[in-house]
Amino acid sequence: MSINSAMLAGVSGLISNSSALAAISDNIANVNTTAYKRKQVNFANVVTSQAVKGRYSAGGVQAVTRQFVSQQGLIQSATSATDLGIAGDGFFVVSSKGTGMLPGDPRLFTRSGSFSVDADGFLVNDAKLYLQGWPIAADGTINDSPSDLTRMTSINIKNLGGAVKATENVVVNANLDKTQVVSGAEATYVAGEMAAYAATGVASATATQPDFDKLEMNIVDSSGGTHRIQVALLKSDTPANTWHAEIYAVPASEIAGATDGLITSGMVNFNADGSLNLTASGGTTLFGPAGSPVQLSIGASTDVAGVRWAAGLGIKASAISLDLSKLTQYADTSAVNSINPDGATVGNVVGVEVGEDGVVSATFDNNEVRRIAQIGLATFPNSDGLLAVSGNAYRATIASGEFSVKYPGEAGAGEIAPGALEASAVDLSAEFTGLITTQKAYSASSKIITTADQMLEELINIKR
Repeated sequence: MSINSAMLAGVSGLISNSSALAAISDNIANVNTTAYKRKQVNFANVVTSQAVKGRYSAGGVQAVTRQFVSQQGLIQSATSATDLGIAGDGFFVVSSKGTGMLPGDPRLFTRSGSFSVDADGFLVNDAKLYLQGWPIAADGTINDSPSDLTRMTSINIKNLGGAVKATENVVVNANLDKTQVVSGAEATYVAGEMAAYAATGVASATATQPDFDKLEMNIVDSSGGTHRIQVALLKSDTPANTWHAEIYAVPASEIAGATDGLITSGMVNFNADGSLNLTASGGTTLFGPAGSPVQLSIGASTDVAGVRWAAGLGIKASAISLDLSKLTQYADTSAVNSINPDGATVGNVVGVEVGEDGVVSATFDNNEVRRIAQIGLATFPNSDGLLAVSGNAYRATIASGEFSVKYPGEAGAGEIAPGALEASAVDLSAEFTGLITTQKAYSASSKIITTADQMLEELINIKR
């Protein structure tokens, strides 16, 4: 009966508009939710078979829910360095637990990048979802995969232990006095005598006091221990503008395989204008033809031959590049301007940084920075087909297609914005307008039911 179908059509209108109201309510309630994607209920008509000519049977309306996951929210600055926004396509890979992840445990996808460090050192967002990333090995390699999420682990910045960086480079900036009077002991000087003087503190026939020995530097070994290396210089008169140089350890007992802690010796050559002669060659110069730095190779205590650390120290070999290219010889007092060695003693984690390339780095109180993880962004052929779950996250579905995890900014993936968050995609003006139209449509559907009821009442009253 057409009147019955009209009443049922009115009921379908009430149900569909109720769904629309629920979606609008969700949108308004999440106007301040990080990276929230709005939902919308669209309407589709239902057509029934018109079996009898001249009569019409109402089919009503059905509600179709649509989500706008691919809609980009505004990137806004945040106060924390671990707040991460995504400008472009892609999702963070997250999990519901930090440790004990099994291959069968589900991984979720989210754009809610409000991450912070929890008590156990994991990066978690406001929904307590743990950020996943590819671990970075000590040699800088990354075992990544675009489709195997089990290679990712929950990122932890506190269970790293201390950080140590052995000294690899030292840059020396100093001046040697051109007017320095040549020492009387220079005529009989033999390499190693300045190291002998440093060891004994007394000048003798076999221990020559240097003209300048203030080039001292602390180097760090592989275990975080510090050692003092000294460069001593003695002016030579044959040829002019040359200096004898010795590099030795203080105390001498730290070096084995050489006398008085001597590591290496040679000549330093200057040009007539006081600049260092980087092209000087010969077996006794401390510089090669290209002016390359002095390479101090101090072997481990187990080395068979050559200069090495004393066995009692029990440390690894050291390869140090000593750059003396900024050494000058002017008619001014011999002085050290600066000595800049790299390397760092044992340090503890004091912070975390995330780069635009998605690399998570831990910073230590010894100014050392260690790269610990690489964030990957998962992309989908149809992100609007993802299944929403609690915590502003999503699961992959058949409609969304297979994911592919990529480096930020590569192959269509968006870029990570550190210290920023993606705002909710809800437009309040559009939602309040939708409230008005939904309310009116609901009232109109209710009128269909009351009108059909009145017509049925008239039909019943015919018998009277």
